[in-house]
Amino acid sequence: MPRRRFLVRLITVLFLANYAIRFGLAVAANHSPAAPSDSDVDRRALTRVITPPVGLPVVSVPEDNPPTIAKIRLGRKLFFDRRLSRNDTMSCAMCHVPEQGFTVNELAQAVGIEGRSVRRNTPTVLNVAYMRTLFHDGRETSLETQIISPLLAANEMAIPSMGYLVEKVKRLDDYTGLFERAFQRGPSVETLGQALASYQRTLLSANSAFDRWYYGRQPQALSSQAQAGFALFMGKARCVSCHLVTPEHALFTHQAFHNTGLRWYNSMVRPQRAAPTAVKLAPGIVVQVAPEIIASVGEPPQADLGRYEVSQSPDDRWRYKTPTLRNVAVTAPYMHDGSLATLEEVVRFYNQGGYAHPFLDPLIQPLHLTDEDVAALVAFLESLTGDNLAELIADARSVSIGNVSEATLP
Repeated sequence: MPRRRFLVRLITVLFLANYAIRFGLAVAANHSPAAPSDSDVDRRALTRVITPPVGLPVVSVPEDNPPTIAKIRLGRKLFFDRRLSRNDTMSCAMCHVPEQGFTVNELAQAVGIEGRSVRRNTPTVLNVAYMRTLFHDGRETSLETQIISPLLAANEMAIPSMGYLVEKVKRLDDYTGLFERAFQRGPSVETLGQALASYQRTLLSANSAFDRWYYGRQPQALSSQAQAGFALFMGKARCVSCHLVTPEHALFTHQAFHNTGLRWYNSMVRPQRAAPTAVKLAPGIVVQVAPEIIASVGEPPQADLGRYEVSQSPDDRWRYKTPTLRNVAVTAPYMHDGSLATLEEVVRFYNQGGYAHPFLDPLIQPLHLTDEDVAALVAFLESLTGDNLAELIADARSVSIGNVSEATLP
């Protein structure tokens, strides 16, 4: 029991520390000089959709939901509004934190309402406008309908029904007239989805060092090490097989699904080899926590069969969607379960050929990269960070919820 009490107290301390860090970031954003006006923010967002940054293709927009400033402004407000959750504590932005690459850097798997665990890593919504399918298992095919799943999930935002949410939004005074201005009709399941989709389509980030070098023809934009990494990416390392690059643009994903062996290993093998976990209490202070103590706190890990849960095809067991690599340096941790903490770990995982088992994708094979090759590939991946992240963060934090700026909320 003393060990268990210690672990519970440790988790509480870490939670409060995270709360303080986020509050500090929010306050800093609120006090930044020369904050842009709403009109500047909205025009800037709409411009990104009409003219994407260098390296990105034209954005495909549904005919029944063309982007407008009114929709984008409403969608941004909804994205940051914690009142969209059952107990007014969780917003979309709680798991897609602007300052953390529109994901969460501190957690392998997301944590939803009332601290409930989510079994997968939070994917970034940067450049989500280009995704044909959404979520790690590809269960959604439209940004307009994607939001329904996290809103209703009991371990995410826990809204009891979409009808309940529509009625709740109708009762909020600060939304009066906003849906009518954007859609010429009031709040509904359809207009909620369309507004949120309109904002998310503006989160485009490219014109990275790589883009300026490759598409902008600026020879000095990319370091020699990163250039060597790109040559490996396109050749010996075979990364381009799944993370596509074309002469006109690069999404760095072919949007298909693959079994790398990671989930098979973590669910079928790793539990049999459980060892003490190193927990860092403070700089230079690390304790080893026994696996039985960790298992005694919280819920047991949930089963996860990946794409199979959508398709019901046995061939899809443990397959997950290939993510984009754009902005990958700021969206750690990695893989569908967040089990790899650094880009070097990811490269070395693929260098070893994943985890061999009967269902391993045939594309996953040992690469025989040297340490120098690994470093070059990491340098290349780090060059894929868009040059407008600060702008996207500032635009996001300009939103007001009711009479309170999001930047003042913890």
